[in-house]
Amino acid sequence: MYITISYNTSVSTGTEKFEFQVHGLDCAEEVAVLRRELGPLVGGDSKLSFDVLNGRMLVDANGVSPQIIMDRVRQTGMRAEIRGAQHTPEAVKRELRDRRTRTAVTAASGVFAALGLTVHAWAEGGFTNAFGSEGMGIAHHVPLRAQLLYIAGILCGTWFVLPKAWFALRRARPDMNLLMMIAVAGAIAIGEWFEASTVSFLFALSLSLESWSVGRARRAVEKLLDLSPPSVRVIHNDHQHDTRPELVNIGSLFLVKPGERIALDGIVVSGVSDINESPITGESIPVEKWPGSAVYAGTVNGNGAIEVRSTKAAGDTMIARIAKMVGQAHARRGPSEQWVDQFARIYTPVVIALATLVLIASPFVLGVDWSSSIYRSLVLLVIACPCALVISTPVSIVAALASAARHGVLIKGGLFIELPARIKAIAIDKTGTLTEGKPAVVEVRSLDESDEQELLGLAAALESRSHHPLARAIVEHAAVNGIRPAQVSEFVEMQGRGATAVWNGVKYWVGSHRYLHERRHLESPELHDLIEELSGPGRTVVCVGHDRAVIGLILLADRVRTESAHAIAALRRAGIEHIAMLTGDNQPTAGAIARQTGVDEVFAELLPDEKVTAVEKLVAKYGHVIMVGDGINDAPAMARSTVGVAMGAAGSDAAVEAADVALMSDDLSKLPWLIRLSRRTLSIIRENIVLSLAIKILFVILTFTGGASLWAAIAADMGVSLLVIFNALRLLRD
Repeated sequence: MYITISYNTSVSTGTEKFEFQVHGLDCAEEVAVLRRELGPLVGGDSKLSFDVLNGRMLVDANGVSPQIIMDRVRQTGMRAEIRGAQHTPEAVKRELRDRRTRTAVTAASGVFAALGLTVHAWAEGGFTNAFGSEGMGIAHHVPLRAQLLYIAGILCGTWFVLPKAWFALRRARPDMNLLMMIAVAGAIAIGEWFEASTVSFLFALSLSLESWSVGRARRAVEKLLDLSPPSVRVIHNDHQHDTRPELVNIGSLFLVKPGERIALDGIVVSGVSDINESPITGESIPVEKWPGSAVYAGTVNGNGAIEVRSTKAAGDTMIARIAKMVGQAHARRGPSEQWVDQFARIYTPVVIALATLVLIASPFVLGVDWSSSIYRSLVLLVIACPCALVISTPVSIVAALASAARHGVLIKGGLFIELPARIKAIAIDKTGTLTEGKPAVVEVRSLDESDEQELLGLAAALESRSHHPLARAIVEHAAVNGIRPAQVSEFVEMQGRGATAVWNGVKYWVGSHRYLHERRHLESPELHDLIEELSGPGRTVVCVGHDRAVIGLILLADRVRTESAHAIAALRRAGIEHIAMLTGDNQPTAGAIARQTGVDEVFAELLPDEKVTAVEKLVAKYGHVIMVGDGINDAPAMARSTVGVAMGAAGSDAAVEAADVALMSDDLSKLPWLIRLSRRTLSIIRENIVLSLAIKILFVILTFTGGASLWAAIAADMGVSLLVIFNALRLLRD
């Protein structure tokens, strides 16, 4: 597997971290070899982390130069390169040559094995005679020409295995490569030339197919990086020119034409358009953008041309950071991956010991000859290869990570893929999560002969010049209803109270209940009672009038998201036992929101540290708890929970950094989707582990009964490796 990786250097801690691409890192067995070889060099295993799927190794160098690390890796039969060395013309040619060589020698191994069998069969008078009833090489002589062809097939099939096997032999630490070479050498020793050649070919083929199939999951993540266009149209001194995004400075102005992908994160300077932000948020519904709106690299412009001022460099855009974090998440292993690795470390020596026992005991216990005893022990050695087992879990994890990223859910590692499946309770911050987090008009009530549309238009005209959140909410509500604010004159804003302006020769005012009571003196007892009635929990009343009377009321509230109640119901269907709401608002307001959304418990009037206490109570009672918030103010409570989830994290670097899981959009329904994905991932991991072990157990039984052969064992191992990989890749369809 060959991909581009990043090079990271950290100087703040006094140490350097290097990221290497390791050619030949195909399985957890190679990880164990590298840990043993590099761990003492850099100060322990904790200084090393690996991503087997991408052939990647991260080293906290501890003062050791990259060249020394690469030299040590080369001694193991693998090759390491840091970024920079990978992109030279010589390195690109060498990489292409390696790929072609691997494909060629694998194909040649199969061709030589087939030719050897053909020559052998021709010498024996047919394939039936060549195989015989007792196996090849025992009852029949293998011609020299056939032997030479078989040897050629063996050399081709083990071309990339031999260096690693030799290193394992010199270190007296057997791995799968050494096991395969022992099996091949043993088959040759007892005259099983066809079996030796076939095992070599099938093992080489299994490694190639494994690399190809795992690449599907890897490419799903790499597509995130491919979303940004290769060029950007920069505007400088009224002239336009195309250049690469990585050459554009922060603050540069660039043009995006209709239908084009946006190359960099930025702020719209001019123009209005609808943007498809699904690569970031997972939401396919376009979002309207106007001057002042944020746009992101990788998203698709709609029908309008827009000019954008870049706010981030190409390597620091939201889409690049998402791809980088998903890539880093591969190396953060969950419990299932750790268990499989530990099991494999125990499993391989146990099978080697069992194979030795079979070799020694079979002639005495089962009464078989030494050739058959050796053959059976060799079959067990082939079975000892744990590739199908160890590859099944990381492929499942990376497929789940890629699927989540496509849906706008950024997960920080394998641990946080697995944990949501065990969640029993969820704590949700109210503002900005269950609610929209900003005031919105919920009712317009006229108190004279004018209708609601006229009243709303007048209020919007009075508020159009104000920057107060309530004023913006009224103007936005008018715009949604197709009302354009009229032009007013003599506008005066009274900070925190309201505003006055002249329209059609009449001086109107808009303000709070307190402004009406203290300044306007137009409040009757009936009007006072009506305003008090409307000013229920979490609601604000804005009054509109002129010098003689109050002509209308506009009711605003932090509106509950339309999908909140459905998301809460979906969480219950997903098996969540308890859902709590945390808020700093008063109890009546919190209770009203709770009734609308259907949460089980309310923690109201909380300070930030009291939210942590509330989460601790839930953790003590339910064990595993998700905390959902904005990722900044709720960071302490998130840290105390089992999994911290930031909602609406698109555009917020702090939210993405603070959470274990970031929902890039404001869609709370992604939370039950995450729980379903987690459970489906764990289910597939269990299926793969059971399937891998079942095949191993079956062949152990067949070996003791004499019904297993070397080539059948390696073919079955290859088959189950591909089966568990494709089973895991089903997660990409979620």
